[in-house]
Order: sequence, then C-alpha cells, then structure tokens
Amino acid sequence: MQEQFDLLINSYVDNNVGIADHFLSKNLSDNLQQNIYDLQQGGHMKYAGIGNEKIADANQQMRGDKIYWLDKKNNNIKEQEFLDKVEDFIDHLNQTCYTGINDYEFHYAVYGQGSAYKKHRDQFKTDNNRKFSLICYLNDDWVAADGGELVIYQHDKPQTISPTAQKAVFFKSDEMEHEVLLANKCRMSITGWLKRV
Repeated sequence: MQEQFDLLINSYVDNNVGIADHFLSKNLSDNLQQNIYDLQQGGHMKYAGIGNEKIADANQQMRGDKIYWLDKKNNNIKEQEFLDKVEDFIDHLNQTCYTGINDYEFHYAVYGQGSAYKKHRDQFKTDNNRKFSLICYLNDDWVAADGGELVIYQHDKPQTISPTAQKAVFFKSDEMEHEVLLANKCRMSITGWLKRV
C-alpha cells in the first residue's frame, strides 16, 4: 500500500500530476464497480450540477456525469474500504509532505456514452478548502477508441490520461485546469478532494 502512496506522491512532486496505475487493488476496483451498478439499478445516481451550495447550477451545460456521494454513514462495506484507504493515504501524505489535510469528500462519477466535462478547475471561487484532487478509475479493458480521457493542462501543455481501472490521479485543485473528453461508452470513477478546513 505504501509503495502506491509513494508512487502517487513522488510522481506529483516530479510533474505536478501524480499517477499510480495500481492504487486500487483489483478486488476493490471490482467491488466499487459493482456498487455503481447496484446504485444505477436502484435509481440513486443523479445528474451533477456545478458550484457549491452558494452558487450551484443544476441546469449547467459543463458536465454530463451522474454522481452519488460516498459517506461512512452509508454503512457500505465497499465504500468503507475505499474511504479507509483514502484516510491512510492522507495520513501518509501529511507525514511525508506536511500538507495539513484534515477532511475529504468523494463521489462516484459515471459518464454515459456521449457525455463529457468541459475544462475547469476543482476549487470553488467562494471556498478554498479543496487542496488536492484525487481521482480513482474503475474501467476494465479500456482502449483509446473508448474516449473519456482526462486531459490536464499544465502551462497550456495537455497531458492525456486514460481512465483505466485501478489507476489514481492526484493534483492541486486550484492550479490544474482539466477536462474529461467525450466518452464513447460508460466511464466510471470515484472523484474527490482532500481538504483543509
């Protein structure tokens, strides 16, 4: 586990974008996929708005994903294992990089065929608590023709990242503009933010 944490942190230090291809175990990735299927069948995934409570816009045209917020109160063993891993990563990040992260929030994000998310940053104009973005992908057998790549713009140079299962991507929420390209089939992830409140 620590090896994947170090890989994510060290690649972030080297390039401002951390990537660890096996941040999630195959078993955890599969379980989280199944949880999304269950949530979809139960009608629990809802189209996302943009902004926080102060400036939320449910009629936006920026993004086309459906989301469901993870919460320990859900008493879901699959989510619990993921959130425990996040907490372990935060502990390691704080110990090695002195970031002072003391909170987090995560949601499932599902992009149906033909949906995308236009270029944006993850930190709100009215709230600067989000310090780092952490995205974990859940897509088995993903190929280039499936689209849905994450594109991160650093000094106007695009870095394209395939959303393959088990991979995690880590970057500063207020610095990195990024977008999700058009998905040609269902694309699943867990997206969240490490916060200092």
